[in-house]
Amino acid sequence: MISFAALSNHGAWEVALVIGLVAALIVAGLLIVLVRATDDIKRSVGRLLDVAGDVAGNTANIPQLEATAPVLGLIVEEALVQDGYMNALTDGVEER
Repeated sequence: MISFAALSNHGAWEVALVIGLVAALIVAGLLIVLVRATDDIKRSVGRLLDVAGDVAGNTANIPQLEATAPVLGLIVEEALVQDGYMNALTDGVEER
């Protein structure tokens, strides 16, 4: 193991520069990872906004569905009337 007390002034500078270089390389690597992550997030948000527009287009007509329930009730009532007519027409007719 190297004793720091035994290092000359020149040797101490070399150690400090090596430590600084390693730290700079680590910081550069972390910055690259950060830039890639932010680009990935930006692309994901872009896709999300595209999908949100599609969803908004698909759900624009939902308020019109409120008018469907009363109409369905009328359709059911008319179907029961028509069923009664068909039953009256087919009463007494034998199946083949």
